[in-house]
Amino acid sequence: MEGMAYGAGKAGGAFNPITFFQQPHTILRILSWFFSIVIFGSIANEGYVNRPDESQEFCIFNRNQNACNYGLFMGTLAFLCCLVFLALDVYFPQISSVKDRKKAVLADVGVSAFWSFMWFVGFCFLTNQWQVAKQEDNPLREGGDAARAAITFAFFSIFTWGGLTLFSMERLKSVSFQEEYQKLFTSQPPIPLI
Repeated sequence: MEGMAYGAGKAGGAFNPITFFQQPHTILRILSWFFSIVIFGSIANEGYVNRPDESQEFCIFNRNQNACNYGLFMGTLAFLCCLVFLALDVYFPQISSVKDRKKAVLADVGVSAFWSFMWFVGFCFLTNQWQVAKQEDNPLREGGDAARAAITFAFFSIFTWGGLTLFSMERLKSVSFQEEYQKLFTSQPPIPLI
């Protein structure tokens, strides 16, 4: 362990983008980011339709505004969370304090588990509303592909965020080990003999 800071074997080292983008949690985070863009974009772009005899647009998911609002809101927040945690992943090797690293990893575990659950709820909600949508509410069958894309990528998001949770748990084990190692093997001043 000579020449290494406790808590981070390469703390202060140069950033290597190739190594960063080859890490599994980085790949999953970028996939989650992409999925949130697809969900948000498909609902924002084609998620609102109207009948030929109406001028007001309604949500394609059974005319339930809550379904579209949920997809838009969760897609936007997931997009922003992915950006924040991608930045944290870039900064993570530079953090030399074990306690700060543990806080970052705990936040990652909590946020990833939260988003996995929220996308499960979103998938169930959007699927249910799409299933009970009436044919006469959308006689021209506009936006069906966008609705199915939002549902599909909400389903995929469950697993990408779940994978991020698992990778974060592994990272938490590593950081916890480093914390225990630091407690046990830091040099303590010798006890004076009287």
